[in-house]
Amino acid sequence: MSPDTGLVFRTARELVTLMVTRQVSAREVLDAHLAQIEKTNPEVNAIVTLAPERARTLAERADTAIARGRSLGPLHGLPVAHKDLANTAGIRTTFGSLVYQAHVPVRDDLHVRRMVDAGAVTLGKTNTPEFGNGSQTFNRVFGATRNPYDVTRTCGGSSGGAAVALATGMVPIADGSDMGGSLRNPASFCNVVGLRPSIGRVPLWPVTNDHFTLPAVGAMARTVGDLALQMRVIAQPTPRSPVSLPPADFSRPVERDVRGTRVAWSVDLGGLPVDPRVVHAMTPARDLLLDLGCEVVDTCPDFDGADEAFTVQRASAQAYVYGPLLDEYGDQLGDNVRWEIARGRAVTAIDLERAAVLRTELYNRMLDFFATHQFLVTLVSQVVPFDVDLPYPTEIDGTPMTCYREWMRSCAWMSVAGLPCMSVPFTFTPEGLPVGVQIVGAPGDDFGVLSLGHAIEAATTTWRRHPALAL
Repeated sequence: MSPDTGLVFRTARELVTLMVTRQVSAREVLDAHLAQIEKTNPEVNAIVTLAPERARTLAERADTAIARGRSLGPLHGLPVAHKDLANTAGIRTTFGSLVYQAHVPVRDDLHVRRMVDAGAVTLGKTNTPEFGNGSQTFNRVFGATRNPYDVTRTCGGSSGGAAVALATGMVPIADGSDMGGSLRNPASFCNVVGLRPSIGRVPLWPVTNDHFTLPAVGAMARTVGDLALQMRVIAQPTPRSPVSLPPADFSRPVERDVRGTRVAWSVDLGGLPVDPRVVHAMTPARDLLLDLGCEVVDTCPDFDGADEAFTVQRASAQAYVYGPLLDEYGDQLGDNVRWEIARGRAVTAIDLERAAVLRTELYNRMLDFFATHQFLVTLVSQVVPFDVDLPYPTEIDGTPMTCYREWMRSCAWMSVAGLPCMSVPFTFTPEGLPVGVQIVGAPGDDFGVLSLGHAIEAATTTWRRHPALAL
């Protein structure tokens, strides 16, 4: 079956319109995407579990609804693949771990259920590093996912499979999760859009600790407008989550006049080591903001204490959740997970309290900063996509990296602050590697982040450059 690239590279919003107006059926849309998966996935290994019969049942449900004169919701008939960290009832969910390689959940995570209830057609799962540990997508269950713009390079992670599936037209929307950059880094590496929302904007349920707010579930797409479409569905409060935010209206047009917007600009967040290729690629974004009419100020917030708070809280949580697995399964767990558990088991109660205080102080500094700046625009990743066989960069511009996640501080710091932040496509390096920019907003201003992202997207049209192997 030959894929219909005229369908698979349509925006999600266009596809919904075509289906609800009966110009194309949900089954035809699904078949086009399944054919694209058959053609492209063997080269990149983005979708690791496929559920075509489940998908055909959901697509038939969508077509039957239209025949009866109604739409199923904002995501009517859209094929979607869920990250392999998300529980999907009746579909294998491995978390990228040998321990769970045969695991089949009996219940969907809340955001998965919301997407299906809004008309989405689940067709499978996307690859992730074990338990999301790392911004390079590989594991011992499925192997590595490759960057579609250069298959010798990494796609980033931990939502790497989702980013690649989007970039190659295998799905029009995808979900992801983010603790230290897992939505944003693969989006930048694969020329798609990834939003880590404000704390509580997309409720997490079920979870072990609903007051642990470093992780977030968010949306990924090829365009900002498609990302907003998904947020309409998953960004709703629930009493199940004590940190849920009140509803936000993501159905509004993302287009807006950004003239006069006060934007802080930084290429290194106050001195982080950055690959010169990243600096060279993103520097023109400052002039673009000026061309859009923004007031641009060269400054950035004070992120003092962010590293310590992130390291302590993340390691402690990993030790609590995965420590019992280490005790039972030993070396079936990968190096990154075992390293985090060891770090977490050394954390004291005083360490945890200090981390919470540092995080509180950081949050209050962010409130002060965003009282005088509407947005911060900065780098997403400190490096360009690197060798797919390299677990993580060991140095950046001559500065050694001491662990597998140190090279992602440009994203992790935003996670500690609890800020809405998004990677949006910006440009390519001379060798053809994507580089995005990160837009950061005040707590709760997720929609504002989307609006500025759309303005950049419309000015560059970089998102239209698809990988050659997918065409």
